[in-house]
Amino acid sequence: MFGDPRHTTEEVRAADPLGADALLAAVPAMNARADTAALTVALRALVPDLERAAQWNVGGALAAMRDLGILLGSLKRHGVQPLAAVPEALPVLELLGRRTDMIPRDTVHHYTTWNPTGPRRRSYTGHPIEALLQDAVRMVFPGLVAALDDCARIARLEPYDHGFAAALHRVAGHVRAMVDAIDLTVAEVPPAYFAVTLRPYFEEVEIDGRDYLGPAAAQVPLWLVDLTLWQCDRSDAAYDAFLTESLPYALPSWRAFHARHHGGISAVSKLSAAVSWEGADRLPPALHDSAEALGRVLRILKTFRARHLGIARKAYSDEVRLYEEGSGGAPVVLLRSILDLTRENETMVRRATARRRPAGAPVGPTAA
Repeated sequence: MFGDPRHTTEEVRAADPLGADALLAAVPAMNARADTAALTVALRALVPDLERAAQWNVGGALAAMRDLGILLGSLKRHGVQPLAAVPEALPVLELLGRRTDMIPRDTVHHYTTWNPTGPRRRSYTGHPIEALLQDAVRMVFPGLVAALDDCARIARLEPYDHGFAAALHRVAGHVRAMVDAIDLTVAEVPPAYFAVTLRPYFEEVEIDGRDYLGPAAAQVPLWLVDLTLWQCDRSDAAYDAFLTESLPYALPSWRAFHARHHGGISAVSKLSAAVSWEGADRLPPALHDSAEALGRVLRILKTFRARHLGIARKAYSDEVRLYEEGSGGAPVVLLRSILDLTRENETMVRRATARRRPAGAPVGPTAA
């Protein structure tokens, strides 16, 4: 399946279809000087002719978009609309977007997952903290890929099935990587560095009359995990609007995942209905295990979102912020809303099973 990082990562990282390694190594110095003339020359030099670009396979097309994208973001950061300066890039970007079934500019996948490591790393600043942020985002994708496989299983199962709880436990393990990544970010990245130094490189770029966001970490689609656990039938208008804006930046296979599960019945709704049918003060063991596992996943998601909100509040505080909205196009208040929704669903699962023992559990003082 195209677009799954498990299948294309190494191929894309190794590819250099534009012969851009040496030139892109000089981009951090150009940015430090705000040398828009040099950046414009660099972009113009890298733009291939359409016939050549049309011959690349998907991996080569993704690598080309990755490398052109570093220059798009760099120019825009210094106040230049890249396609106004280098209009001949437009048909190439559109071709690469069609070839890869993605937007006609770089995304977070190009900037992190498909970015080489070591001396070939593509970077705006060349600063070790930028590399750390790239790696922190990169480390979450294997877990997210695995979590979505299990989320698809959960969508096919009922809470009475033993596999329902087992899949949820695996999801909990997978999404822990996101908490680890944000803990690394909190420990190592000063909020002012992101807000003042790096955030300006993620500005929108206008392509054929439409603005496309830069390759921000907010494009990591944790919302696909939300989708099957609670969001597909327990969302709100603001979150729905954000997802509509975010969906085009997702991988093709992940957009297909959203299409399959959007409008379905969430794990929280299925569990709530099953518990309400039981009526008594005891639950079948499989149902009790499912409730425990679902509550655990939601608590981990709640932890991640609370820490993400804390970082965002610091990065977008009045003292340091340059922008009203985050790099993914969402205001900080939306992060609070999503945290509240996650907390409400976790609380509902916990209350639904409160004072409900699994059938066969001891009664009386020993039950505690």
